[in-house]
Amino acid sequence: MSGFVQEFKEFAVKGNVMDLAVGVIIGGAFGKIVDSIVGDLIMPIVGKIFGGLDFNNYFIPLAGQTATTLAEAKKAGAVFAYGSFITILLNFIILAFIIFMMVKQMNRLKREEAAAPAEPPPPPEDVVLLREIRDSLKK
Repeated sequence: MSGFVQEFKEFAVKGNVMDLAVGVIIGGAFGKIVDSIVGDLIMPIVGKIFGGLDFNNYFIPLAGQTATTLAEAKKAGAVFAYGSFITILLNFIILAFIIFMMVKQMNRLKREEAAAPAEPPPPPEDVVLLREIRDSLKK
């Protein structure tokens, strides 16, 4: 049993598990930032451009009731809330674009780093010594 525990400990601490955990946590926080950018910055501008458009209040009541807001319609019965879907779709498109730009920048930096010529390593001491002997024999 202790071998199993030791193996699990090595698995959890080494390798990609910790990287994955950090990625999930940062991804969750990044998702909240993107939601705020879209909901608080971009969607109000889109709404202003299109005359006060708010996608969140676009819905079709399925029970035939009449309501002015999505919250009222949900209280009254089933609702086809396509406006919420449009907002989430816009969030996804913006998030995908931001991630694409980040990956593109990282790839560019990697290409620049790979293109930079590496300095040749210094010759070993025995080669330096042999060159000195050769040069002294030439004299």
